[in-house]
Amino acid sequence: MKSQSVVTDLRKQVFTEVARVAYESDNPAGELEEIPFKITPDEVPRYRESIYRERQIASERVRLAMGLSLRPENKPVHITAGVDKSTIADKYYEPPLMQVIPSACDKCPDNEYVVSDQCRGCVAHSCIKSCPRNAISIVNGKSVIDQSKCVKCGKCKAACPYDAIARHVRPCAAACGVKAISTDAFGRAHIDNEKCVACGQCMSACPFGAIADKSQIFQLIQAIKQGDEVVSAVAPAIIGQFGDKVTPGKMKSALLALGFKDVYEVAVGADVGCIAEAHHYVNAVTTGKLPFLFTSCCPAWAVLVKKQFPDLASEVSEELTPMVATARSIKVNRPNARVVFIGPCAAKKLEASRRTVRSHVDFVITFEELAGMFEAKGLNLEELEELPVRIKATGAGRGYACAGGVASAIENCINEYYPDTEVKIKHAEGLADCKKILSLAKAGKLNGYLIEGMGCPGGCVAGVGTIIPPDRAKTVVESTVNQSEVKVPPKDLENLAEQLSKMN
Repeated sequence: MKSQSVVTDLRKQVFTEVARVAYESDNPAGELEEIPFKITPDEVPRYRESIYRERQIASERVRLAMGLSLRPENKPVHITAGVDKSTIADKYYEPPLMQVIPSACDKCPDNEYVVSDQCRGCVAHSCIKSCPRNAISIVNGKSVIDQSKCVKCGKCKAACPYDAIARHVRPCAAACGVKAISTDAFGRAHIDNEKCVACGQCMSACPFGAIADKSQIFQLIQAIKQGDEVVSAVAPAIIGQFGDKVTPGKMKSALLALGFKDVYEVAVGADVGCIAEAHHYVNAVTTGKLPFLFTSCCPAWAVLVKKQFPDLASEVSEELTPMVATARSIKVNRPNARVVFIGPCAAKKLEASRRTVRSHVDFVITFEELAGMFEAKGLNLEELEELPVRIKATGAGRGYACAGGVASAIENCINEYYPDTEVKIKHAEGLADCKKILSLAKAGKLNGYLIEGMGCPGGCVAGVGTIIPPDRAKTVVESTVNQSEVKVPPKDLENLAEQLSKMN
């Protein structure tokens, strides 16, 4: 299957090598030190100006894949410094989750207008005439912008008849809907962790692979190796991520080959959640007890509300997210199980670290990290045995993977259980749009609405840990939803929802 970029190829290489060391080595420190040389094996650099920079970047990626923080730039520290603390069979994570790798950042210009070589030196001089600060002059017959005078208004770009003026925006900053990315003293990207909600869109946007999150695959594999009862809870967005021929039965076979004891569908937890939120909306919003109700399944959205709209935080549904509902239901029947959530989302790693969640969700890995584990084991998923799978989820729960799918599932439940109830729906996707809809709600313009927020444009199928393009993923998920035999979960699941919500 063709990858989306060389950056994702390099990330996968690191995950593969770290997973291989975890599976095969009892003394990993030395082998971890060798990984940068496996990724850059010869004397010819492939992507940077020198092999030394390539290996430096790979070294930092290895640390992040181990759950460790980046090394200080002004001290001699080995790649494996601190690895003894991370060589455990439990979740290991040194905050913050998202980090900029200094040696990988290309110091992209942020919000800068530049005249390209398309300038024809025309007689009209429209760019000069349009500039309010006289920042543009003619040098050797071509327009030149004095950056010290430019106020970034963009009038010159709009006026140029040849579109010869480009606006350069730092890709990571442009992708960040909460404006958590600024420029440090060296011109590199800097993440403000007070603003960051860990959606990871900056990581996806950076064409230099300079932003990465921390992984838990090494610790997960330690738990598998020591014989723990490790089970997987797989998010509905996994459909199609590993190829059209990889059926749920083959995926189950692959996960068992990695050492998982069983496989569960998180869409079942989504079914529980949409029932609970359907009742919540009808009993609280339509009766006027609450002005509106925010969905809670996207952790980036929920954290955004709490950080930037704290006076609206009480309107976020307190019903269990699909990940947590699934994990709790697993532990009802298998109290000794170590639950691994496998999904598209980096922010779920932080959700799983919350005090009320961490005892139920033991590890979180993304589809991208899972692909590295498959590679380390040499698995060709299409060739694996088709195993029987338990089909318990409905189309409603599986639709959670796409933007609008959560609200749609809740609406369908309300229409089924309360057929005479009017449902008002709004949904936002991408944090910038989420902020706009929150502002409207705060102004009292969305009273009576069920409001769905998704941190990633497109929903979970566009999460930072996905493998295939979001539009392709959306098509596959929607097809699965349409083919689901049961469209809406039975109302009696509300008893399970109540039971799970009371678990500590």
